[in-house]
Amino acid sequence: MHATEHFLLPASLSKRGRALPLEAKSLGDGIFEGYASLFNREDLGHDVIAPGAFRESLLSRGAARIKMLFQHDPAEPIGVWDEIREDARGLYVRGRLMTAVSKAREVLELMRAGALDGLSIGFKAVKARRDAASGVRRIEKVDLWEISVVTFPMLPGARVESVKARPFVAGAPTEREFERWLTRDAGLTRMEARAVLRSGFHGLKALRDAGRTFGDDATLASRFREAARLMQAT
Repeated sequence: MHATEHFLLPASLSKRGRALPLEAKSLGDGIFEGYASLFNREDLGHDVIAPGAFRESLLSRGAARIKMLFQHDPAEPIGVWDEIREDARGLYVRGRLMTAVSKAREVLELMRAGALDGLSIGFKAVKARRDAASGVRRIEKVDLWEISVVTFPMLPGARVESVKARPFVAGAPTEREFERWLTRDAGLTRMEARAVLRSGFHGLKALRDAGRTFGDDATLASRFREAARLMQAT
């Protein structure tokens, strides 16, 4: 048996899992982000995921239908994925641990302590080819079913950057602190963050009118809603 097989689906689907150290940062209570897969990197099972391999699966399922599990156990759902997308580096994920669930609370505390730092994808390989000389299998298309938080990663390279506490917990942020949050956690560029500080959302509109882009309105609105929720909770 291959050391990385996980029988979470019917055996006929030949499901497999791939784990890597989680590069994650907490954005608030239960919210984290990182990479669940890195492109063109050989893992310990001699598999390489090609860029674009997740595209069709993400289009057909979307983040809402991809499960967040603990250790690939279908009896242990611990949260939901709010965003899953491919970028130049790999499969970026942003999710929320459901802290009303005891296991999810445990996972969050372990993440913050640095004791739990792995992500693993559970999938069926739809299109792949193996190099006869090296034995490396290049996976060009996958059917992605779930992404788990795991203990033991298989793909070296990515590590936890930081697990931060709730922002602004000590009180209202300084201008510098809020600019740092806008760039580090809300995903704005420094120019965009400074436009917000000067003119609020109207500053972003002025940048867009001038031909600069910064992502779709829904994603931007979601980030700012989360900022408002966190600040109201402090």
